[in-house]
Amino acid sequence: MGYREVSVVEIREVLRRWVRGEGFRAIDRNTGVDRKTVRRYVGAAQAVGVVANGDESQLNDGVIGLVCLAVRPERPRGHGPAWERLVPHTELIKGWVGDDLTAVKIHILLGRRGVVVPYRTLHRFAVANAGYGPRQPTVRVADGEPGVECQVDFGKMGLVPDPVTGRRRVTYALIFTAVYSRHNFVFLTHHQTIGATIEGFEAAWQFFGGVFAVLIPDNMSAIVVEPDATEPRFTDAFVEYSQSRGFAIDAARVRKPCDKPKVERQVPYVRRNFWAGEEFVDLAEAQRRAVEWCTATAGMRVHGTTQLHPAEVFAVEEAPLLLPAPDAAYDLPTYPTPKVHRDRHIEVDKAIYSVPGELIGVRVKVRADSKLIRVFHRGELIKVHPRVAAGKRQTDPADLPSEKTVYAMRDIEHLRRMAADDGAHIGVYADALLAGPLPWTKMRQVYALLGLVKKWGAKRVDAACAKALEAETVNVGLVGRMLERATEGAEAPLAPEGTVVTGRFERDPGEFAVGGGER
Repeated sequence: MGYREVSVVEIREVLRRWVRGEGFRAIDRNTGVDRKTVRRYVGAAQAVGVVANGDESQLNDGVIGLVCLAVRPERPRGHGPAWERLVPHTELIKGWVGDDLTAVKIHILLGRRGVVVPYRTLHRFAVANAGYGPRQPTVRVADGEPGVECQVDFGKMGLVPDPVTGRRRVTYALIFTAVYSRHNFVFLTHHQTIGATIEGFEAAWQFFGGVFAVLIPDNMSAIVVEPDATEPRFTDAFVEYSQSRGFAIDAARVRKPCDKPKVERQVPYVRRNFWAGEEFVDLAEAQRRAVEWCTATAGMRVHGTTQLHPAEVFAVEEAPLLLPAPDAAYDLPTYPTPKVHRDRHIEVDKAIYSVPGELIGVRVKVRADSKLIRVFHRGELIKVHPRVAAGKRQTDPADLPSEKTVYAMRDIEHLRRMAADDGAHIGVYADALLAGPLPWTKMRQVYALLGLVKKWGAKRVDAACAKALEAETVNVGLVGRMLERATEGAEAPLAPEGTVVTGRFERDPGEFAVGGGER
């Protein structure tokens, strides 16, 4: 029990009852003054001549003053002897407080030095003279205007069964508290990721029927990248989300619950009043019951500070002032930073996309949503691709080197046009090469034919192709040999009239005749 000073009126009542013959126990029971204290005041009264069973007139102001002086001797500096014993050790106590020692530890260290005082006296002395305890008094902050501020914080609740895994999983509550009305919304989740956080915000806007102008979140990693008292840095994903919904972010300082006191007090309230003692089938059922609790229980309670029902105050004064609630689901983007590979492509969520320019080995920043892939380099948008499924490839031919585009894209028609531009017979010869079912091999043969054009000139190659086509021979190697031997323009020698040209290895027909003799 703490120390309580007995007033002069109470002293007079104690002595009056004693004079009338009441015992110490009866006086204790009827006045609330402890029996030991009663005994001390009665003893002091007897010392100055007051007698029991006498006249109450003996309890005049002078006698009461003498009793008070005897029991509570005058303190010249307003403090007792225990306090005075601590005064010479003020600097020592300040040093211990500066070293972050507790008052209990300081009380032990003083006892070792022979300075034995009550702990409460030491605590009051340390607070008054050594800067121990709270440095500043608590100051109540105004609630602000209706519909403007909403404070947000995560709180760990407990375990909820997961039908998918068959196990109980840790569940967190993302709690929203309207600063003006104290109306709450609770969103339950197994994660504290940016996806789960934004999902909770979307559910909150639907619950409140609108968006608050200013959000005051805790320093959760999904929102704050780099905490700072004056210039915190937020994640790109949440900044973009705040822009799409029209609210401003004013994050609380690290380990400063006084920056968001409204929602800070709601975390234990949600844990004790809603969560404690409940059994939930799964997360969906827990969320349904959380919304019911926010509406019927927390929303309709008489708030200890405002003495009003939060839900009613919100509906009348805040709801009409909120920004419009979103009418479409938010397309949550991701922001990977892939490296450009040697083939001038990047990988985003297991899909491949081409990138322009000479950026091989450089990391680029990507904004990927469900429809588009936007690629940035040094803050500049350099490419936009439609989103494709995992395992697919999206290549823009313009992103590839001009000399590699046709081959990389298997553009056979473009290859045909390139050959035809060098000569009519070259184009026909290329068509004949590409007529087969093996595109890669035949494409390489056409590239070899175009290489002959660069080496020998289009006119000579066109003549060689014409001659090869006349002989119905489709072979790039043959055309190359013709050019090396310069025979693309030579006419074949004609045999004299009446001369029979025989083959090089032709045999006499008699060698195949079958004789009629015995075998």
